[in-house]
Amino acid sequence: MTIKSLLSAALVTCLVQFTQARTPVVEASGESEEIVAGWAGLPQVLKHIKAPEFADREFLITDYGAIEGGEVKCTDAIARAIEACSDAGGGKVVIPAGEWLSGPIHYKSKVCIEIQKGATLNFSTDFEDYLPAVFIRWEGIESYSYSPLIYANGCKDIGLIGEGTINGNGPAWWKWREQKPAPGPYRIANAAHIEWGKHNTPVEKRVLDRTDFHWCPTLVGFYNNENILIEGLTMIDGPFWNIHPVYCKNITIRGVTLDNDGPNGDGCNPSSCNYVLIEDCTFNTGDDCIAIKSGKDTDGRRVGIPSQNIVVRNCIMKNGHGGVVCGSEMSGGIRNVYVEDCIMNSPDLGRALRIKTNNVRGGFIENINMRNVEVGVVSEAVLQINFFYTGGWTSVPPIQKISKSDIVGADGEFTPWVKHVNLENITSAESPFGILIEAMEESPVEGLVIKNCTFNNVAKGNVMKHVNDPRIINLVVNPDANPQP
Repeated sequence: MTIKSLLSAALVTCLVQFTQARTPVVEASGESEEIVAGWAGLPQVLKHIKAPEFADREFLITDYGAIEGGEVKCTDAIARAIEACSDAGGGKVVIPAGEWLSGPIHYKSKVCIEIQKGATLNFSTDFEDYLPAVFIRWEGIESYSYSPLIYANGCKDIGLIGEGTINGNGPAWWKWREQKPAPGPYRIANAAHIEWGKHNTPVEKRVLDRTDFHWCPTLVGFYNNENILIEGLTMIDGPFWNIHPVYCKNITIRGVTLDNDGPNGDGCNPSSCNYVLIEDCTFNTGDDCIAIKSGKDTDGRRVGIPSQNIVVRNCIMKNGHGGVVCGSEMSGGIRNVYVEDCIMNSPDLGRALRIKTNNVRGGFIENINMRNVEVGVVSEAVLQINFFYTGGWTSVPPIQKISKSDIVGADGEFTPWVKHVNLENITSAESPFGILIEAMEESPVEGLVIKNCTFNNVAKGNVMKHVNDPRIINLVVNPDANPQP
């Protein structure tokens, strides 16, 4: 089947009827008191973030028919336990020690799922288990597709906790990206998805629910929810992004270990969320460790909800494209981000703090603060701000040749802006660049502050293109190369 016929078939698929209506976004996600710029705003943000509490009731999945051993699917048994917990007014659904196999898990309000020490929750690799399609936001564009492995939509007071392990069995899904002939159904689906967003196709007609026209789901996808706790677990090999809250408010993510070296294996990506705390977590990822997002291009501007008031502290970032990243899907804007007391170190970690956008994204990024961070080795820069990021496809790419017009960011007309980026008390051991900023002449970076930082073994120095009046206070680069008398 040709690319053209596959895309035509996909558009026919969009006309099908499906059972789950989209839940409106949580209006509160776009609301916020005005936060003071810089570190003075951090206490204001923290006072709004409080982990939910749950009733003292337990619902053991084995009481609802779950069979241990990792061979019999417990999807229905877990669903029954969640239903019983919700009907009782809330509590904990308990997954005890052992090997368990499940299809997608869907939440109800006031339910906390506890995966206890010694338990491994393995997810099915029968892809049809994740249908019918549910409402998602995939790479910043709304649609309906395969359910996230763990999914909540329109809930209040939900938790995912414990000392156990969640195994997304990602390698089975990653094979989708390698299917032939090139460019393959995964990339064709991605291209069609971008076209839907660009042309404002009604969301209810954006349906991807076929095995020849698809992409990989997120491990944890929480949509339109308020008051969330994710704590203590180890998550490995998610099919795509691992923790992805969207249009959510009041989120605490604490003590989680994320290990996923697969393609697009981002650790935690809050998207159009308000009041988020990520603390005491460890990231070892095949893509960004933490990427803050707010929608992509036309579709992100249509929704128009920023990500804001986000705190990252006491985390360890190992492999990944970036430690903390803003973008590239940031068309709804990003503001008030605070990163402190973290360790970032790996030759396979690209940057400590990264801001990526382009003139197709548009949008704004402001009041981004990082302090007291120990950066070891990174492969590009301690701070990178890039206004010319070229990730993604604007249309179905030719099989043999990729032209400039196929690349997002080539010819947009929505100028982004970045203001008030503040680095303080940052040390680094080795990197090609200390600061690498490539902004636009018509939209220079404003309000950059670098204070009390020491960058060691910087091979290429600092590059700052189109930065207005940066405040550089006590920045030391390569002190060993320039010993003081």
